[in-house]
Amino acid sequence: MYLEYYGLEQAPFSITPDPHYVFLSEHHRDALAHLLYGIRQGGGGGFVQLTGEVGTGKTTLSRLLLNQLPEGTQAALVLNPRLDPIELMETICEELGLRPGGASSVAVAASETAAAAPEETASKQNDTVGKAASKAAGKRKKPAPAKARAPSRASPRRAKPTAKALYDLLSAHLLQAYARGERVVLIVDEAQNLSTEALEQIRLLTNLETETQKLLQIILIGQPELREMLMRPELRQLAQRITARYHLPPLDEAGTDAYLRHRLTTAGARRFPFSADAVRRVHRRSGGVPRLINVIAERALLAGFAHDLLTLDGRTVDRAADEALAPTAADVMPSRGVWLRFAGLALAIVAFVLVLMRWPASDASTDTAIDAAANASSGHEGNAAPANSQSPHPASRSLPSTTAAATAARDDGGAEALQSALRAAASKPTREWSPLLAAWSAPATLRATSPDACPPAPAPGWRCLRSRASLDQLLRIDRSVLLRLRAEPHAAWARLLGANADRVRLSLDGRTLDVDRVALSSVWNGEFLAIWPSPERIETRYAAREPAAVDWVRARLPDDARSGDLDAGLRAFQTRHGWPGDGALRAETLFALAAQRTGARLSILPSSVAE
Repeated sequence: MYLEYYGLEQAPFSITPDPHYVFLSEHHRDALAHLLYGIRQGGGGGFVQLTGEVGTGKTTLSRLLLNQLPEGTQAALVLNPRLDPIELMETICEELGLRPGGASSVAVAASETAAAAPEETASKQNDTVGKAASKAAGKRKKPAPAKARAPSRASPRRAKPTAKALYDLLSAHLLQAYARGERVVLIVDEAQNLSTEALEQIRLLTNLETETQKLLQIILIGQPELREMLMRPELRQLAQRITARYHLPPLDEAGTDAYLRHRLTTAGARRFPFSADAVRRVHRRSGGVPRLINVIAERALLAGFAHDLLTLDGRTVDRAADEALAPTAADVMPSRGVWLRFAGLALAIVAFVLVLMRWPASDASTDTAIDAAANASSGHEGNAAPANSQSPHPASRSLPSTTAAATAARDDGGAEALQSALRAAASKPTREWSPLLAAWSAPATLRATSPDACPPAPAPGWRCLRSRASLDQLLRIDRSVLLRLRAEPHAAWARLLGANADRVRLSLDGRTLDVDRVALSSVWNGEFLAIWPSPERIETRYAAREPAAVDWVRARLPDDARSGDLDAGLRAFQTRHGWPGDGALRAETLFALAAQRTGARLSILPSSVAE
């Protein structure tokens, strides 16, 4: 209906897991790497645990995992874990092609194991098979009475296999696979629905091992409730055997934008119909959950088609979300927030009355209490000046000088010291703009441009980008950029200078700070600004395959991606840097390419800084 209107060949936002539309964010790639590592480490490890909220892409990752299994790997995928231990064992055996409870299953497993095992083991198993066969032949010499045989011909019923029979059958199969040099992997999806008894049965499967190697690698995929389950005392033995854990978070705003673009491009769109505000609303209303992004975006496209909107705005997205999403508890009971605000106001009044009651006791102590309350309310804990300070106003005592803040941050690199330095630098939030221009040898005319309003093309032959990325992505590009730091209500730009495994070196208000990575995350949400030299209209010229533009891109690809197919090399380059591997020459990719040849490199902090 709306496909032709928006130039689409297919519906881009179906909620069915179509491999053609798979989008791997940086977190999805990390999660997939954890799963593949758990398989490739063979019998050396225990369980691998992957958790994530509903709709974040866990099941899609399990499908991708099955498509990327190393050669010589067998996989059993359990999708319905609401089973008792025996049913679970039956499902695992069936997934591996075994026939639990079959009359000849033990003999078949034994004979196959004998064919793959050493001669000594084979002879023992052949004896077992021979004894089983002779015993069966002896029974056949005495035919059963007609009355006993008749019911079996009329209604042949197979006896339900016992747990021991299933365990023995699986054990024989795993030994046989081990003898052939193969791996066997069990993947349990929706593992939070497993009963305690079923989880204990799965734990017992890890006892299937040789003297040096586990015979079965187990991967548990589930919602966050799975983590809570494994914290129970009765499951501590299983929890101790988990060797790799990964929690898949929702997409951030930049990831939501990349996700929407990827799905639309894959569906054949030649233009992006969502405005910047619409993307923000999609992220806000979906919480970054891909499944909800699909639901909202699908309904927004329908609404846009119905109202002849070529570009969707934020209001259209909000209306679409109101129609498509189920109401939350906050929507049903809107008065709860009001009551909470009244309760908070009542507590504040009670506290104020108590302060007034103690006023005559000590003017000095009251002044100190008011100063402390003012500092706490503005987030300045620990920075209150002494009561006998001669500062003209209490608020002025809560802000340290720039030099003192920088020294504190250099000493311990903690979040509190970094926030103090940020508050001190807030009076000059763009001071690092000129040094960034100098680091890139940018023309002096750009100094009149503010980084807060830097246009995509601030000067002929120059590009400006304001986007979001992880610290590791920026370190891969290895060029100086500005980071937007915030500690409400204060904000400022800091220049990225270098890093090591533990610390990050920044320049903030002209002072060099070596801060802990965790401390940086408390004031930085991934927003950065980059500026670099770039050929004019390089994106359109490259899309038209203009030779000069093609040569410019090819010359900046790594050697291993430069010689073959250019599109494949560009996609590999994007994936390596954590951008969507779609082959489109967007600003982020353009910056990473340009940085291969120009710009000041980041420094590698010595280990002594991290101590």
